[in-house]
Amino acid sequence: MYVAGIDIGSTSGEALILEDERIVGWSIVDTGYSSRRAAEEALDLALSHSGIERTQLQRIVATGYGRVAVDFAHQQVTEITCYARGAYFLHPQVQTVIDIGGQDSKVVAVGAGGRPLDFAMNDKCAAGTGRFLEVIARALQLSLPEMGDWALRAKQAAEISSTCTVFAESEVVTLVAEGATREEIVAGICRSIARRVAAMAARVGVEPPVMFAGGVARNCGVVRALEEALGHPLIVPEEPQIVGALGAALVARDGATT
Repeated sequence: MYVAGIDIGSTSGEALILEDERIVGWSIVDTGYSSRRAAEEALDLALSHSGIERTQLQRIVATGYGRVAVDFAHQQVTEITCYARGAYFLHPQVQTVIDIGGQDSKVVAVGAGGRPLDFAMNDKCAAGTGRFLEVIARALQLSLPEMGDWALRAKQAAEISSTCTVFAESEVVTLVAEGATREEIVAGICRSIARRVAAMAARVGVEPPVMFAGGVARNCGVVRALEEALGHPLIVPEEPQIVGALGAALVARDGATT
């Protein structure tokens, strides 16, 4: 039995094909201007990688920021549910999952069977998200993949006090003028994100093991800063961006068998 999960975020969309307990294919695309177009593209790519036809799918579930635009899905489910389910599938001992995406971040307490127990979400401000990193990377003339390595090379972190993306960018410009190195500034940005997410996580309560999902989990500087802020090591999946789509596929599978 084949099912699909589609996770449409503000900046990227993911699709995953599941055959019972086996992941047979997945894809990641840019969301762009149309959530529906991104969903179609992501699903077609995932199907191509799986070597199966869309007609073989018994059920499709959509999640994420743009899930309501995926009108060809059989069901739309909140990303809180899907991240809890996906994290549990990958690591059944997980009790907390942290997701930092393009324009929001969330912390979910995970219970038995991957059931979400509680959550906190920042979806009103870009600070502490992938968008925040993009703005700072541009200001420092760095690529996003470079930022983590630069942060790890820093002997000390610059102090970034602003919690607003616009003000933080101005603060970075001032730090450059004052002679701070790019390594120190990037390390300070990673620490700023980690502090913000850790404060949000404290409202839920962080119980290890903790999984870090979402595109920002690829940034080793943020991973280290968040581990320090939380006081716990983080589990980072091999492909952290597909956790939500995996959870949606699991919901689809369960729905197809009931």
